[in-house]
Amino acid sequence: MTTDVIVVGAGPVGLMLAGELRLGGVDVVVYERLPAPPRESRGASFTRRTAECFDQRGLLGRLGATERADSHFGGVPIDLGMFEEDHFGARGISQFRTERMLEGWAAELGVPIRRGHEVTGFRETPDGVVVTYDGPDGRGEDTAAYLVGCDGGRSTIRRLAGIDFPGPEPTRGFYTADVTGIDTRRRRIGENLPGGSMVMAMDLENGVTRVVVHESGMPPRDRDSLSYTELADAWQRLTGESIHHGRCRWISCFTDASRVAAEYRRGRVFLAGDATHVQPPAMAQGLSVGVQDAVNLGWKLAAAVGGWAPDGLLDTYHAERHPIGRQLARNARAAIELRLTGEEMDPVRSVLSELVAYKDAAGHLAGMLSGLGIRYDMGPGDHPLLGKRMPPDHELTLPDGTRTRVADLLHTARGLLITTPDNDQAARLAHDRADRVQTITATWAPGHDPALDTVLIRPDGYIAWTSPGTDGDLTNALDRWFGTRRTTGTTGTAGPARVRPPALDCG
Repeated sequence: MTTDVIVVGAGPVGLMLAGELRLGGVDVVVYERLPAPPRESRGASFTRRTAECFDQRGLLGRLGATERADSHFGGVPIDLGMFEEDHFGARGISQFRTERMLEGWAAELGVPIRRGHEVTGFRETPDGVVVTYDGPDGRGEDTAAYLVGCDGGRSTIRRLAGIDFPGPEPTRGFYTADVTGIDTRRRRIGENLPGGSMVMAMDLENGVTRVVVHESGMPPRDRDSLSYTELADAWQRLTGESIHHGRCRWISCFTDASRVAAEYRRGRVFLAGDATHVQPPAMAQGLSVGVQDAVNLGWKLAAAVGGWAPDGLLDTYHAERHPIGRQLARNARAAIELRLTGEEMDPVRSVLSELVAYKDAAGHLAGMLSGLGIRYDMGPGDHPLLGKRMPPDHELTLPDGTRTRVADLLHTARGLLITTPDNDQAARLAHDRADRVQTITATWAPGHDPALDTVLIRPDGYIAWTSPGTDGDLTNALDRWFGTRRTTGTTGTAGPARVRPPALDCG
């Protein structure tokens, strides 16, 4: 069997990537070791930028009602109400619910998910990757142009590729469980307790409460040996409340380990999500950053498969996302030390509390945590949005008088050139890339600041060029991100035709 891309892992990141690839016209298959979707939900919220990524593909509404998630750094609250932009994340959404939504979307797009198929090895060839797996019918092989490991913190693909996963050894342990039938006070961002202990309680759906316990001195331990009684005992010691009567639906433990892969790409093999970065689930970052990895990588791999990827485009995945992973690991370590060190850390907590009362300092922290502060290198220019994500709620008025949001124009995962009616030169420049860049002539609705005239937006929602505000011309930006030639045999509406990519120099 031969396909374009094999994705290993059917969690939120693997499913998001598979959907992105299908929107780009790629033949993709997902291999998943587990025979059925897990019922537990490690993630219970996601950041604002991740909500925007779902919104860009028309997926956010499929999740139903959500609750706004406050922001904090190591337990120090950040007042998000002081900002014009909405940095609030989404809370109370179980990972199970997110996975089911993404699996339904992938199925609609025709992505096969092969559950009960464990990838056991691979070898690279001059023009592809041969993957071996164990499945219900025994051992088999599959061939693809590219392989992506979205298979979690213990990633088989990362190990087989020989990619280092550096980071300090864990020193602390945490207990966590989903429980029904308890009525404890909610501690949504966690509550610091004397001596460096912490408890957290937040609502999920259907009457489920997520509880987390760290008791000072609690070491890392094997999750398989943890009992609910142990967790409830620790909770009672720390809070004086008994939750022993609760009905435990899922229990696990985690550590304070923070690691990031040394490489996000090696030849034709890529990593995304927890395969590239792991950290304690303290600030709803892991799933969120992983989904953003997938959105960054998907259109670039689709360009390579479609035959129109500019030189170096695939390398920008590591260049853009690896610094985010390193920042994530650093922030997680800092937040854990701030939160779980005893009273001797109180002066630092006090100073940080004073600093985040200032809008600039709070904005820097909020931008890192929400993902809205990400800026990629798009070349020189002075427009404040260049390299940042396009605010998805910015509205346009089309020539027929209809109003639309920018997010609604990104559902197909193609590039987007928005230009005004008096700038037909920009539309002519993009015409030869109509299979990969949609051109919209419209006027901007009033009230958006800073002002824009013409803007080129990548499929992941980031601004690659603006007028005014970018030093280089539009042709250079189009060449850099969308190639210089039209792919033959395309309709211009559903992404590039499936063309086998040329052999790469993987040395």
